[in-house]
Amino acid sequence: MGDVGSTLVGENVAEKLSADAEVAPIAKFRCIPYKLKEFGEDCSIDLESRLEVLMISSPNRHDLVFPKGGWENDETECEAARREAMEEAGVIGEIDEKQQLGEWEFRSKSSQNSCSLEGACKGVMYAMKVTTELDSWPEQATHIRKWLSVRKALELCRYDWMRDALNRFVRTLLEEEKGMKREAVALPNVSEKSEHSILPTNRFMKPTEAKCIDNTISSLC
Repeated sequence: MGDVGSTLVGENVAEKLSADAEVAPIAKFRCIPYKLKEFGEDCSIDLESRLEVLMISSPNRHDLVFPKGGWENDETECEAARREAMEEAGVIGEIDEKQQLGEWEFRSKSSQNSCSLEGACKGVMYAMKVTTELDSWPEQATHIRKWLSVRKALELCRYDWMRDALNRFVRTLLEEEKGMKREAVALPNVSEKSEHSILPTNRFMKPTEAKCIDNTISSLC
């Protein structure tokens, strides 16, 4: 007959391992709220100078984070991210569902020193173009919002994965803008058109506008 104590210990360990294996990371949906500052007709201003991102304070800490939270059963990932941005930061905006910035696994701040699988989180990040800033919002008492330059936001990010997500977003936005500028200057040869051809009204550009776009492309390349 085997040692009953050893058997019980073995069973307890097995149960613990089984329970840990069934603990899935808790999904936390975050978004990077952003806006592009306007500089009138001067389109030579580079993206970094125009781009601002929104971060919020977190309770009982002195650092800033991006809005985040869980999701409801009847929500999509983007709907959850938009809701959390409204509740925590008081901003409403647009999220492109096809442009997820990525997924990262990390531990919650309350379980940083724990060896258990409990406390594991999965961060899913999106970018949200802000269209409305509310004067009051549900969690205004616990979250102060602050618009920052990308450089300052990178300095304040609590975790490396947050910086990674922000860098990915900036690269994506930069590539989109470069593509748009290149399409804008890829004009057809007007001399090949018949004098009776009807051309779209936006086919021609003022010399100053064309030069402005060329300067922007040069600054982005």
